[in-house]
Amino acid sequence: HPEWMALTQVYWDHHIPLPKLTSLQAKVTVALVALLCFCNSYDGEFVFDDSEAIVNNKDLRPTTPLSSIWCNDFWGSNLRSNSSHKSYRPLTVLTFRLNHLIAGGLHPVGFHVLNIILHAVISALMIDVFAILIGGLGRDEDGQRLNLAPKTSFLAGLFFAAHPVHTESVAGIVGRADLLCALFFQLSFLTYCKAFNKGDFSVHWVAVSLLLCAAAMLCKEQGITVLGVNAAFDVLLICNVNVYELSQRLLFRKNSLFSEILSMGLLTRLGLLGLGGISMLYSRWRIMGTGPPAFTEVDNPASFEESILIRILNYNYYYSLNAWLLLCPWWLCFDWSMGCVPLIKSATDWRMVWLLLLWGFLLGLIGQALCSQDSQRRRTLTLGLVLLVVPFLPACNVFFRVGFVIAERVLYLSSAGYCLLLLLLALTLALLCVYVARCALRSQQWRSEQSLFTSALSVCPLNAKVHYNVGKNLADRGNTTAAVRYYREAVRLHPTYVHAMNNLGNILKEKNELIEAEQLLSKAVSIQSDFAAAWMNLGIVQNSLQKFEEAEQSYLNAIRFRRKYPDCYYNLGRLYADQNRHVDALNAWRNATVLKPDHSLAWNNMVILLDNLGNLAQAELIGREALRIVPNDHTIMFSLANVLGKLEKYKESESFFLHALQINPNAASCHGNLAVLYHRWGKLELAKKHYELSLKLDPEAAGTKDNYNMLLRKLDQLKRKTA
Repeated sequence: HPEWMALTQVYWDHHIPLPKLTSLQAKVTVALVALLCFCNSYDGEFVFDDSEAIVNNKDLRPTTPLSSIWCNDFWGSNLRSNSSHKSYRPLTVLTFRLNHLIAGGLHPVGFHVLNIILHAVISALMIDVFAILIGGLGRDEDGQRLNLAPKTSFLAGLFFAAHPVHTESVAGIVGRADLLCALFFQLSFLTYCKAFNKGDFSVHWVAVSLLLCAAAMLCKEQGITVLGVNAAFDVLLICNVNVYELSQRLLFRKNSLFSEILSMGLLTRLGLLGLGGISMLYSRWRIMGTGPPAFTEVDNPASFEESILIRILNYNYYYSLNAWLLLCPWWLCFDWSMGCVPLIKSATDWRMVWLLLLWGFLLGLIGQALCSQDSQRRRTLTLGLVLLVVPFLPACNVFFRVGFVIAERVLYLSSAGYCLLLLLLALTLALLCVYVARCALRSQQWRSEQSLFTSALSVCPLNAKVHYNVGKNLADRGNTTAAVRYYREAVRLHPTYVHAMNNLGNILKEKNELIEAEQLLSKAVSIQSDFAAAWMNLGIVQNSLQKFEEAEQSYLNAIRFRRKYPDCYYNLGRLYADQNRHVDALNAWRNATVLKPDHSLAWNNMVILLDNLGNLAQAELIGREALRIVPNDHTIMFSLANVLGKLEKYKESESFFLHALQINPNAASCHGNLAVLYHRWGKLELAKKHYELSLKLDPEAAGTKDNYNMLLRKLDQLKRKTA
């Protein structure tokens, strides 16, 4: 069919004040602009969600079987677990694992560089996508595809490469999911376009397109929306359907056009796309355990409103905010939940103006897309709207509840539709320059958690999670006084914010403000009874307050809600040791080491307790077992050396003391105890040397002073005898 192959030259392309470049030159230029916009994030840290998805994700470690990637969610949790977010993205996790393997560990530079390169590649490929959507599938005599809108597609590609809303996806490493999804989305669309050649279509290329769609979906769930874009492209450009004219003919029962469309094989292609889409959705549903993810009111408050009208108003307000972020991406924030966007409670709220503006503008675009006499403009507007809306559908709350209010990352693909529409409404190079500058500034903010979190304070001052993350970052850097202020503000803004209460309680515990810490942690577990970490921290505080029975119950509650909790078993063991329940303490610490074999504190406490009880043989066995698992732990070497010294195994004891000092040469107690060993062993000069080193490091060590003075008297007596 001739319409498949070529449309006329796009008339507005000549009016764009840009040079006409070859395809390669245009792609290289767009890729370089993409690199320029985000290159300053290459040496950034792991920030925000990177901690859970990468740093703490066991699926990235070489010791974890590769098969676990296909059984767990994006965050490393089992998909069938009630706590899983059901985000099944194994191909994305696989690239994280490759980064980890190539770099030999968790080094963020490699992760960031790959993200930036992916964005550059996607931006370059977007030129081909735009060229087809604007100019169609024109081919030359050799069968090579022609770009009938070279300047328009080039400028649209530049806008896409430089859009600041992409910063979260590019500068944030977890945005890899959006990047890979977009790459396979493009490849699926471009492959679908290859199915049409010389008046016929190839089922082979349609099948390849479906496989690439499945790959996109295995990177992020949004990938399945490419089927909608492919279908719209087929109807609007391949079959050259005027939607308005078709609806009129169907309305007045004039079926000739409909028969023409059917004769082009459209139903066959749509059937293949539909069958493929249903198969993917069914497989996805089975993989995630047939249950949707469980989100809380904090994640998406509008979705928990009882009134359907209030839900609809707020969803539409969210859409208007997303549209504003595309149009004016200046107020960007890493998180938009927890009060950042207060709910609209009535139709008299002044923010209703934004809804009216959004729908007035959209209806105007739809009217132009349906009724414009300019076929090129009509087709481009329609496909631009499709590319804007269809990839956004999984995030719109219509089909299922999502776990966020606004997420800039979900606009990565939709921004391509915006860029296409933008060129039809206002061609401006000044806006492109503003976008480039904003990209550079925003990617700079994503380089560290400190700059990222503090930048959000001016955008979302009512967002409790922003204050929480600022406080957490301050606490991690040792500024607990400032952290307390932000944690208190987070709790004030969101009085049921249990994680802020838990962290604030921890800091107050360290400051010995135990009463307030107990009150906060008690409130946290009363709000969320299965909050295992808060139960454990409450137990630590109660233990410090000598409320031993309550502390034991708190620890047991923590273990009940999180069975594999080695740190809680360790703290429970400390409680039992304080109560002289030695067997219970040893059992608790043994449980900690079973759950976490490298739990050096639990190993060390077992050795020390057995040493204090006089069970030296058992202490020696435990110490040696521990060092087989954690061979470079100087604290266990120190404790085992003490035990061996008491067993008069002086040579072995000396070896462990010296090894411990190689690792930690400034340990005063280690020098002091080694001196005691030499003292007993009769190596008095060596004893004198290490006593002096110990006292130099810790002049106030009374026991070491006494032993040193005793040694000096003995050396003096020996001198007199030999004189």
